[in-house]
Amino acid sequence: MEKGTIIEFRLQGERRIAICDRPEGKKHWVVIDERGQSHTIHPREIAYQVKGCTLKQSEIKDFIKQVEPLLDPASLEVAWELLIEDGEVVTCEEMAQLLFSDTSPHLCYAAYYLLDEDKVYFKQKGDGYEPRSAAKVAEIKHQQSAAQSKQREQEEFLARIEEKIKGTAVEWQDSDRNRFETLEKLILNPENPSRGATELLGLIGRPQNPQGALDFLVELGWWSLHENLFLRRSQIPVQFRREVLELAQQRLNFPPPDPDEERLDLTHLKVYTIDDESTQEIDDGLSLETLSDGREKLWIHIADPTRLVMPGDELDLEARRRSTTLYLPTGMIPMFPPELATGPMSLVEGKICPALSFGVILDEIGSIQEYSIHASLIKPTYRLTYQDVDEMLELGIKGESEIEAIAKWAQRRERLRQAQGSITIHMPEAVIKVCNNDEIAIDVLEDSRSRLLVAEMMILAGEVGGRYGQTHQIPLPFRGQPQPELPPYEELAQLPAGPVRFCAMRSRMPRSEMSITPVRHAGLGLETYTQVTSPIRRYSDLLAHFQIKAHLRGESLPFSPQSLQETMQSVVSTAQEATLVERQTNRYWGLEYLRRTREKSWQAILLRWIRENDIGLILLEDLGLELIMRFNRTVQLGDQIKVQVSHADPRQDVIQFRELMDQTVETALI
Repeated sequence: MEKGTIIEFRLQGERRIAICDRPEGKKHWVVIDERGQSHTIHPREIAYQVKGCTLKQSEIKDFIKQVEPLLDPASLEVAWELLIEDGEVVTCEEMAQLLFSDTSPHLCYAAYYLLDEDKVYFKQKGDGYEPRSAAKVAEIKHQQSAAQSKQREQEEFLARIEEKIKGTAVEWQDSDRNRFETLEKLILNPENPSRGATELLGLIGRPQNPQGALDFLVELGWWSLHENLFLRRSQIPVQFRREVLELAQQRLNFPPPDPDEERLDLTHLKVYTIDDESTQEIDDGLSLETLSDGREKLWIHIADPTRLVMPGDELDLEARRRSTTLYLPTGMIPMFPPELATGPMSLVEGKICPALSFGVILDEIGSIQEYSIHASLIKPTYRLTYQDVDEMLELGIKGESEIEAIAKWAQRRERLRQAQGSITIHMPEAVIKVCNNDEIAIDVLEDSRSRLLVAEMMILAGEVGGRYGQTHQIPLPFRGQPQPELPPYEELAQLPAGPVRFCAMRSRMPRSEMSITPVRHAGLGLETYTQVTSPIRRYSDLLAHFQIKAHLRGESLPFSPQSLQETMQSVVSTAQEATLVERQTNRYWGLEYLRRTREKSWQAILLRWIRENDIGLILLEDLGLELIMRFNRTVQLGDQIKVQVSHADPRQDVIQFRELMDQTVETALI
């Protein structure tokens, strides 16, 4: 090289045109670029050397102006088409001759620049450039097109985001939904963050963490402020599959032939259905029949969904997959499509309904004297709430003497089970409801004669179903409970009566179990028991109906012992997951209610110690909510204290209380 030689080098990736000014040491050169800046570079840092001319620094800009009009990438495609057949390597000078019919210095540099920038038609090979194959060019063009399309799609997505945040209505595209699903996965599974989710959050300028993703989806209205993350993390389906809905509509329009052609006609009986006012799936009703010999016969009528569902069809498989109707503060997620569950499957007032009816005659102490089970037809007379029945029992309405009689039989049944070792635990139960505008209401279920009446009749039907299965050796989903090791009577007697004592007993109660053979249920005080009273909303009950009804018809049982066992295992697992989601969701809304009512004070009672004289379980009596609290003073089990919320964060599952005393003492909920 000599003074004035034109070169190109890179400064932090940027092209710079410079002229060589003077040598520096043995190998380096001091060069001056078009901006007049000096740089000391090694020869290997030179990307290209323009041969055949020298310039002054002031002439560099004119050189660049000569080159700029020649830099049309499209011209390379023509050159490639001419060279591809032979596939020969070309130099920059040869390319200049081909493109411009001349090899002047600025033309050679223009050829070099085009070849160096090109990523499609040519690849560098030694000191020259080789034309790529037609297949490779096609592949690169496809990749570039896809990248351009992706970039354009991304820009359009960001524009829609901006419009949505401004409050403008936008129509989300399928690609948008895919992006949002990536963020959903980050929120639901933060331990396995995807690169796509963090890149997207960075692109939209949000914190690259689950909370940032959650805040963004809420701001867009894609998720609600109180999105149920517990439900989303579960395997519980929220929507019904198309095949299920189509079959449900078909069964509505064209009910299949009734497999029980000779149903027992019980439409002459007065039938009471008793539920909460909000109940939509009405699956049980009660009657009292006075026989000719003066004895009273109790009838427990259970909805008969097997009239419309067959083992193995889409409705059955979907119900099995769901295992239960999910009851959440924000509403229910049914086991069957609502059109069926609340329509022809339910015991609807004033309509003739198929049912599975359990007729029972009890002796004076409440033991089962006689029983029978029938596929039947009934006509529900009254749809009553628990409050309605309590008022009727209190007033002693003579026109509805059946209600009073059923209530008396229920009391006898309760006393009988107590004599047989049943374990009764009465803890306040919170019922949390959330309206459409996110208003929260919490009611506490109180023990009442109406609830005792219904509970005892359902337990009675379960005992009858269990006896029938045991007598005829039918595999059923029998439910049992091992005998608990309760605290000694002396120890219990030292605890305050009521919630504290019941809490101590509850902590010792083992889980109930399911078996295809009869097993004692210690909690209920029964030697055999199977749940049969909720086949619309509990799949294990539907299983019992399938088996019992097939036996009543003299047909082969739809489930062998082995298949029943396998089905039960799957159903129990799913039902446990549903129970966990219900519990977590109720806790979330309970904490949200307390967050909104921080200014209120609550009467609480210490139920038990988790860590002696430090962390205890308290019951907010007006709400039926049990929470954990840290104490910094001596408190006795059963002591009543007044507390106020100082901090609550339902998303983080955190709440803090302070105890209200003459002097405020800070305590925290762990």
